[in-house]
Amino acid sequence: MEYNAAIPIYLQVMTSIKRDIVTGKIQPGEKLPSVRDLAIQYSINPNTVSRVYRELEMEHVCFTKRGMGTFVTEDTNHVVQMREDMARGLVQEFLAGMRQLGISEEEAEKLVDEYREKEKRKSGC
Repeated sequence: MEYNAAIPIYLQVMTSIKRDIVTGKIQPGEKLPSVRDLAIQYSINPNTVSRVYRELEMEHVCFTKRGMGTFVTEDTNHVVQMREDMARGLVQEFLAGMRQLGISEEEAEKLVDEYREKEKRKSGC
């Protein structure tokens, strides 16, 4: 994973884990890697991983079973809500970027529609 120097690493790792959960790569109730294994996987300090897991627990994304490890929430409604929140965040970032370019929401919608049409033609749909 390439890290953005402007965003704390623990937040980037949290986002990556959440993305894996909402896309189904990591299933509800699934055991997450140990602190050591995740540190190796992301090439980060184990203390950073501990913070990631602590923050994810505070957000009810995961929970720890003493002596057994850290597990993804089994609350599928929470996973659905997390997915919706992440999607809203992406839309907000997109629209903010468009506004910075002086592009209205209507113009942005038109650009998205044009892009979707172009992609449909490329894929033959």
